[in-house]
Amino acid sequence: MKKGIHPESYRLVAFKDMSNEAVFITRSCVNTKEEIEVNGVMYPVVKLEISSESHPFYTGKMKLVDTAGRVDKFYSRYKKK
Repeated sequence: MKKGIHPESYRLVAFKDMSNEAVFITRSCVNTKEEIEVNGVMYPVVKLEISSESHPFYTGKMKLVDTAGRVDKFYSRYKKK
């Protein structure tokens, strides 16, 4: 890696898929305010609406994930008059 262009604050961070409660841990430098305990260890947590654990392309299942009423909003906006 080139010196001086990468952040120094890489640490282990838990990413939580809110649609199916899957949690995976990887290195990141994202700022978070919340923490989660995974296997007895506390990690900063980033909440995701969708990840590879719940995305239809990766799971092979067509599942509609609508956490904020976006689908209904779309249908009401573009319904046939």
